[in-house]
Amino acid sequence: GPLHMKAVVPGPAEHPLQYNYTFWYSRRTPGRPTSSQSYEQNIKQIGTFASVEQFWRFYSHMVRPGDLTGHSDFHLFKEGIKPMWEDDANKNGGKWIIRLRKGLASRCWENLILAMLGEQFMVGEEICGAVVSVRFQEDIISIWNKTASDQATTARIRDTLRRVLNLPPNTIMEYKTHTDSIKMPGRLGPQRLLF
Repeated sequence: GPLHMKAVVPGPAEHPLQYNYTFWYSRRTPGRPTSSQSYEQNIKQIGTFASVEQFWRFYSHMVRPGDLTGHSDFHLFKEGIKPMWEDDANKNGGKWIIRLRKGLASRCWENLILAMLGEQFMVGEEICGAVVSVRFQEDIISIWNKTASDQATTARIRDTLRRVLNLPPNTIMEYKTHTDSIKMPGRLGPQRLLF
C-alpha cells in the first residue's frame, strides 16, 4: 500500500550514507533442502536505513550474531537488492566466504558492515551486501559483489576484508560465483559447500 512508497531518508542533522541499506533475517531447519520459493518466504525484512544514526538505531536492538542460536542468518544489502542469487544485481556476481571459529562472528560482522557502510572497499557500485551465517560448528561471513568475472574488484575486496577484519593469517578465504552456488544441490549452500 501507500506506506511502502514512503522513501527512507536521513533525518535532520543526520549523517547520510552513500546508499540506503536493508537488514534481513532468516532461519531454517537444517537438513531440509530449500527451494528458492520457500527461501523467499523464510526471509524477513527487519528494516531500511539511510543514515549512520538510523543504522545504529536498528543495530543496537539486534541480537549479536554470536548470540544467535540454531541455523540463522543476518543479511545487510543495498536497498532494492534481495539477498538471493537470482536478484538481477547478484546473478552475475559472487561472494567472498570466510569461515570463522565460534566466538569471532559478532566482532567480524560489525567490522564488515561498518566497512561496507563507510565505503571502505573502494570498488564503486560493485558491493551488493553482506551475510553472516550462524551454524552449529562454525560461523560464516560473506560479502557479495556484482561482477564475479572482474578480478581486480574481487582482489581488492579480498585485501580490504583482510585489513578490516584483522583476520588471523591462516584464515581460509574462498571466492564462489553465484552460478556455482546455483548448481549445487539444495539451496543456501555454505554448509554443504564447506564441509
